[in-house]
Amino acid sequence: MSSFRVEGGHQLNGEIIPQGAKNEALQIISAVLLTDQEVVINKIPQIRDVLKLIDLLADMGVSVSQNSSESYTFQAANVNLDFLNTEDFKEKASALRGSIMILGPLLARFGTGRMPKPGGDKIGRRRLDTHFVGFEKLGAKFNYDSKTSFYTVDGTNLKGAYMLLDEASVTGTANIIMAAVMAEGLTTIYNAACEPYIQQLCKMLVRMGANIDGIGSNLLKIEGVKTLGGTEHTMLPDMIEVGSFIGLAAMTGSDLTIKDAQIKELGIIPDTFRRLGIKMDFQGDDIHIPAQEHYEIESYIDGSILTIADAIWPGLTPDLLSVILVTATQARGTALIHQKMFESRLFFVDKLIDMGAQIILCDPHRATVIGLDRAYALRGITMTSPDIRAGVSLLIAAMSAEGVSTIHNIDQIDRGYQFIDDRLNALGAKIERVN
Repeated sequence: MSSFRVEGGHQLNGEIIPQGAKNEALQIISAVLLTDQEVVINKIPQIRDVLKLIDLLADMGVSVSQNSSESYTFQAANVNLDFLNTEDFKEKASALRGSIMILGPLLARFGTGRMPKPGGDKIGRRRLDTHFVGFEKLGAKFNYDSKTSFYTVDGTNLKGAYMLLDEASVTGTANIIMAAVMAEGLTTIYNAACEPYIQQLCKMLVRMGANIDGIGSNLLKIEGVKTLGGTEHTMLPDMIEVGSFIGLAAMTGSDLTIKDAQIKELGIIPDTFRRLGIKMDFQGDDIHIPAQEHYEIESYIDGSILTIADAIWPGLTPDLLSVILVTATQARGTALIHQKMFESRLFFVDKLIDMGAQIILCDPHRATVIGLDRAYALRGITMTSPDIRAGVSLLIAAMSAEGVSTIHNIDQIDRGYQFIDDRLNALGAKIERVN
């Protein structure tokens, strides 16, 4: 198991280009199963989860060729459905939570699908009901075998239907969209997720020949088509990585420019960091964060403590709350961080407390952060990354701390951030990867 050895206290300086969006990549790459024609995808992030999904598709018989470091051509002309019954598929798919995204395309094009219970982050229960209820509305029948932990889905003769999702799940919405684009008749999805990644998926499917109305809203209408063709698609920059770099710049007092951040697709992310007192300038689609000795958390008009909470889009993505919490530890002022969507995502704060942060964990969903205003630097410790976002948050904390920190289980960080140590070291960080 690899670890990071981080020497803290170094200011960074320079420009960094965000990777392609991980959450978009898992959906877009799965969508290649919807056609037997070539699909070219650009700006694919070179991260563990995405590369595992590409390998899984190759094992299923999808032709995969790499055009450049971040561009691939896929052609799913000879998909081997028998592979879904193998132990090899069970092992590989269960190790990758994003593997659930291949079910919708398989049902749409082949009328059948199998999936082991996916793995992924240990951040509490993340149910798959939205996916399967949506498939059932379209006429699919599924069975879950608790002994083998396998879902088997029969999707022959899918028919369009009206559905009101009980949660605006991004992956659930994407999976249902991909199943519905080739179902017979009209599908109406109300309370659909409408994140930029969902919009990107819909726009790609439309270029492939799908008929989708309402893109960008929470009400989608999809008229099924018989077949879909090939296309070319370029990923958005990863908004979570953009937010991580903003927090990193503030915590380390660095002068950093994030290139081609596609600012209009970031929603309220920049404004949320501004509420922590972080200055930033927009230069076209670049974000410049100047070095700041101090940054102060806003309070509400009546003087009460600022609350930052996650919400469905266009609210704040839950994937950034860990970074925001860490960033607040060195601000001037106090903030309440409210993580609503996952019940144990804040449990990594015990490591920050060990580093000297002033944090009160109120319950599994809420933490009060009393900013140190750099009066006391965090101190380096040895810790273990529990999930992707907590992992990069601990890395940010370690980079701002006095002394040396060791972060174990960095495979979790590698799942979401490509070559993060090399990219940050190029800006002046001191991060060593050790085995």
